[in-house]
Amino acid sequence: MLCRCCLLNRCIHWSLAVLLCLAAYCMPAAQVLAGDDAQRPRIGLALSGGGARGAAHVGVLRVLEAQRIPVDYIAGTSMGSIVGGLYASGLAPDDIEDALAAMDWEHIFSDDPPRQERSFRRKRDDDLYLIKAKPGISDDGELKFPTGAIQGQKFDLALRQLTLPVSTETDFDNLRIPFRAVASDLGNGQSVVLSSGDLATAMRASMAVPGAFAATEIDGKLLVDGGITNNIPIDVVRSMGADIVIAVDISSPYLSAEEVEDVFGITAQLTNMLTRSNADRQIATLTDQDILIVPDLADITSADFERSVEAVALGEKAAGRHRDELARLSLAPDAYRGYRLALGETPDRASPVVHFIDIENDSGVGDSLIRERLHQPVGGPLDRDRLERDIGNIYGLELFQTVEYDLVEKDGLTGLLVRARARRWGPNYLQLGLTLSGNEEGDSFYNLGFGYLRTGINEYGGEIRTRLQVGREPLVSAEWYQPLDPLSRYFVNAQVAAKEQIVSFYDGQNPERLADFVVDEALLELAMGREFGVYGEGRLGYRYLTGDVELQTGTPGWPEFDFDTGELFARIYLDRLDNFYFPQSGWLGRIDYAAAREAYGGDGDFDQVELYGTGFYPLGNGHIAGIGGWLGTTLDGEASIQDRFRLGGLLSLSGFASNQLSGEQAGVLTAVYYRRFDPLPYFQWYLGGSTEYGGVWEDKQDIGDDGLFAGSLFLGADTPIGPVYLGVGLAEGGHRAVFFNLGRTLVR
Repeated sequence: MLCRCCLLNRCIHWSLAVLLCLAAYCMPAAQVLAGDDAQRPRIGLALSGGGARGAAHVGVLRVLEAQRIPVDYIAGTSMGSIVGGLYASGLAPDDIEDALAAMDWEHIFSDDPPRQERSFRRKRDDDLYLIKAKPGISDDGELKFPTGAIQGQKFDLALRQLTLPVSTETDFDNLRIPFRAVASDLGNGQSVVLSSGDLATAMRASMAVPGAFAATEIDGKLLVDGGITNNIPIDVVRSMGADIVIAVDISSPYLSAEEVEDVFGITAQLTNMLTRSNADRQIATLTDQDILIVPDLADITSADFERSVEAVALGEKAAGRHRDELARLSLAPDAYRGYRLALGETPDRASPVVHFIDIENDSGVGDSLIRERLHQPVGGPLDRDRLERDIGNIYGLELFQTVEYDLVEKDGLTGLLVRARARRWGPNYLQLGLTLSGNEEGDSFYNLGFGYLRTGINEYGGEIRTRLQVGREPLVSAEWYQPLDPLSRYFVNAQVAAKEQIVSFYDGQNPERLADFVVDEALLELAMGREFGVYGEGRLGYRYLTGDVELQTGTPGWPEFDFDTGELFARIYLDRLDNFYFPQSGWLGRIDYAAAREAYGGDGDFDQVELYGTGFYPLGNGHIAGIGGWLGTTLDGEASIQDRFRLGGLLSLSGFASNQLSGEQAGVLTAVYYRRFDPLPYFQWYLGGSTEYGGVWEDKQDIGDDGLFAGSLFLGADTPIGPVYLGVGLAEGGHRAVFFNLGRTLVR
């Protein structure tokens, strides 16, 4: 029998054991293992930059998880910050690989929204032959340019979609794994370590390759790619508390002397030298306890994003070669489970309910212009796809440098914050354009154009455009366009212009030219209309023209006179082309009606109609076919020389020079085929040809009679400054023309 004292001691021991068991049952596993966990060394992961080669980091992460190696801190540069930030936010390696494989990189690295989704007003910029590039101009006349070729609008949206579950977390220490993104300050050339703020913005700043991506502004600093100053942030991860560093170096190696053969090779080599030197300094700080993994990525370059899955496998293979070194950092299964539990739950990726919508807008237009284009219902779950389409439409107004969104918390509620940043190089823009053409008769035609555009002059996004053109058809014009509501559904438009044009008369459609007339005219036009979303518009207006017609060449006796034309006009214009320069799909249609009357201030009465339609269809493997037709007809009355329809030029009876023919009636049917190919980098090239039938006539009943067949062969390129066409045209009757067009489009 136990003595009373022994019995008491045993009861105490049993009670303590029961309490410890209850505590162990109730406590999280991470706390149970806290004693062992606290004794192990802290492990930090330093992920280098290297563009598309950075997908190899995903393979390394997969091996670390397979070997049960805990990661306590992550610091990344450029692509290393993308992979590291996504992993720190809770995405598994498989999820990151799937995201990289699913991305349309060509689409992401282009700021332009799909043309069909651009505002109709911005689509009409394509009607001008002014080239796409629009540098800004300051009030004192100084030219301003973007800080990068790509603003990163679509790339930012892709990052936000992946980091949305942690978008309300602004302290990177509170992510599942503490994280740092490394960028470079353009102002002083120093490395900047980002430890808080918006995760997507921090990752984008870290990857903003100078010249390619626009600099990212954070806290008043312009930040670019961190690889310039610290491409393998070993010191950063140590400062976070890492005892042992696993560094992954995927930076591009030096090019051989044979590979440095042009300006692009020299630029790439200079970049490699810049990043390699600071990377080597970081690697020199590694100790025997640290591990350096250098994947052999063979010929995968920093731009080969389409080979990301291949790079993942090579990263996994490289980490596998270090299994013995990594094994000493491996935790026992129970301890690793405890580590994973201590990280907390994976962030919920379900769409949150949006309780409010806030707008941040530093441009000259009103917040309502942005808010009215957002279809996200307040009180409903976040519709990411609809939101991204809406933001694409807002960006397509070409008023903003970036349009971003975030989830924010206010008074315990989750809301949507949309930030629209005005263009740093706007709102004043300059444009240039050039068209050239010629024929075997020795005629050459050129127009050199200059344009000035001022956008966002008031809260509804009014704008002013002026143009100056010199060459065959001199012109000066000024236009005011003013939406009347935030959605630009209703608008007024006013234009004044003075121009000179050449109108030629031929003997029917024979080679013999009878006369050339110089038409000088001034124009006043007032219109109001309704836009149909991004599809098109209808407008009604009044147009007054005054000027004179003088004989330039031809036998004496042709009429010379002054004229006045006053007319009411109506237009319906629909545009769903995917590209105005080299369409691959979509259609466009336009109807114009004008009624000139003496009562409206003119010299005579006549009615004219223009009809135009075209459609393009992909045939697969880069082959595109198109068909279109244009008809201009004088319904009744007699149109004077200045009001005649003109024809000639590429795809409009290509054997004639641009606008070489004229008549009271004119029309052409065109079938075109071209094929995309890529003999040289950086541009999209096209080789094609056309078959055409049409002509000019004086009487309506003659339309279609004695028409001419024509055709063309052309080489085209969609360049950063606009479309370029070089080709030759032939038409019945021995007509030949050669043409070189810069800025002029395939669409009439």
